[in-house]
Amino acid sequence: MSKQKSSLEHRINTAAKWIAQSKYLVFFTGAGISTDSGIPDYRGPNGVWTRRDKGLPPPRMEKKISQMEPNDGHRIIKELQDMGLLKFLISQNIDNLHLKSGIHMKNIAELHGNRMLMRCLNCHKQFPKKGFWNVDKWGDPSRKSPVHPNQPKCPECNGRIINSVVNFGDPMPRNELETSFYHSSLSDVFVVVGSSLVVTPAALLPKEATNHGSKLIIINQMETPYDNITDLRFFENASEILKEILKKIKKF
Repeated sequence: MSKQKSSLEHRINTAAKWIAQSKYLVFFTGAGISTDSGIPDYRGPNGVWTRRDKGLPPPRMEKKISQMEPNDGHRIIKELQDMGLLKFLISQNIDNLHLKSGIHMKNIAELHGNRMLMRCLNCHKQFPKKGFWNVDKWGDPSRKSPVHPNQPKCPECNGRIINSVVNFGDPMPRNELETSFYHSSLSDVFVVVGSSLVVTPAALLPKEATNHGSKLIIINQMETPYDNITDLRFFENASEILKEILKKIKKF
């Protein structure tokens, strides 16, 4: 058995043991978890920003995002929820794949919003976009768009409804961010999947976790600023690593 393989098996066994024995497991996901679904990431070898810096166009997607399906990585995180291990999920993704996989809305904070949801600027309640907002009639429901007299208002508080997706220049939803810091501080195992951890303030969450004694596991093919302090580091494919970790957990 090669030293490299032995090291990988040891890391998988250790991660599985920590997760299985955790009291407050928190996952944090970035664009890298959705690449196996056909959605390009940003800073990976073929990522949007990587290609832009080389003067290349964005990578081509074979399907619309609305047609993409959760991959093994999404499904395994959902299974950890169903097993009672996952206590909270924080995501930087807007692709809706975590909710599509079966993650409960009460168990997730989507820091950059969700392309399928609307959000009230007043009470912060979220609503499905489909059947609620007519783009042809009211246009793009972004924060900077003009308000039309007859556009839908929040059924809870009569506040203004906008697309929940956070665009460049928009403030991150305070409630989602505060909730994420709260759960990070409670975690005893904090698992990062598919994030380069460079976009703040979201990138501060792993530090919040470790400052409160949490073990940190990072699964990401590119380097991150936390690589020198993480307890376990995987540069391999996220879905494959999570599958192996779940297999080990089920044997305990």
